Amino acid sequence: MQKRTSTRASLDEGLVHLLHRVSQRADEVFIREMGGTGLTPRQFAVLLAAAQNEKSSQTDLVERTGIDRSTVAEMVRRMVKKGLLQRRRSRQDARAYAVRVTEEGRRTLDAAQPRAERAGAAVLENLSGEQRKVLVDALMAIARS
Repeated sequence: MQKRTSTRASLDEGLVHLLHRVSQRADEVFIREMGGTGLTPRQFAVLLAAAQNEKSSQTDLVERTGIDRSTVAEMVRRMVKKGLLQRRRSRQDARAYAVRVTEEGRRTLDAAQPRAERAGAAVLENLSGEQRKVLVDALMAIARS
C-alpha cells in the first residue's frame, strides 16, 4: 500500500479560520478592557464614527463601520435607549435618521477610548513594531476591498 500524503492545509494555516480566531481574541481582550462600560467592539465603532461626524446618518455609520444596515439600525436603537446616541429624522431626507452623540455618549466614549487603545495594544503585544505596521496595513487593505 502506498502512503497517502495530504495536500490540504492544516486548520492552523487556514486564513479564514485564523482571522476568526484573531477576531475572537480581540473581542475577548476588548470586553475585558472595557470593564463596566458595557460597550461591545461594534458599539464602540458606531459611537466613535458618530462622534467623528456630528451630522452622521445611519447610512453614514454603515459605510464608515462596515456593519450591515439592519445591525446598525438595531444598535443605534439600543444605544438611544441607553442615552448614548440621539436619533432624529433628517431635515434633508425624511426617510433618513440623523444620529448624534449625547453628552452621556461623549463621556462614555472619552472613558472607553484609552481602554480600546490598550485592548488593541494587548492584541498586538507579541508582534514587533514592524510586524504590527504590516498587519494593520494589510487588514486595512482587506477591509477596504
